[in-house]
Amino acid sequence: MTEMWNTDTPKVITLPSGRTIRGRGLRYDLPEGQTPTLAVHLTDHEPPKPPWESLWIPWRDFWLPADPMDAMRKLRVAYDRAADERVEICCGGGIGRTGTGLSALCVFEGMDPKEAVKWVRRNYHPRAVEVPWQRRFIRQVHAAAADTHGSGQS
Repeated sequence: MTEMWNTDTPKVITLPSGRTIRGRGLRYDLPEGQTPTLAVHLTDHEPPKPPWESLWIPWRDFWLPADPMDAMRKLRVAYDRAADERVEICCGGGIGRTGTGLSALCVFEGMDPKEAVKWVRRNYHPRAVEVPWQRRFIRQVHAAAADTHGSGQS
């Protein structure tokens, strides 16, 4: 089994389920200490492959993912794997897109979209989820999760 994130590691948050996730800005140096087992890059251009597993979600700064359904699927993979792996969500600055991705994970925890954004701003960064359309994406994540789980269909 993989050793989980140390909870005193900068930018590591613990979701209500106990999953730990690190948010990070790619334009800054890699923090010392533990490295992720899975990184999800929310960037406009595919970044260089790190020495650990990574997923790329094409996503321009201050915008939305190029393919929202693909983004939701990959964020769900990150959420599921965070139960027993070191998962990192990262974008250029580590605030807007990263905060939006972290808010999506909170929706997977069962939070409503407004609560998810407030929780991430309180526990990760006060400016997370920077623009109104990113909040709208969190509402889309919520609606898609409700459709998947609420309809009784798979």
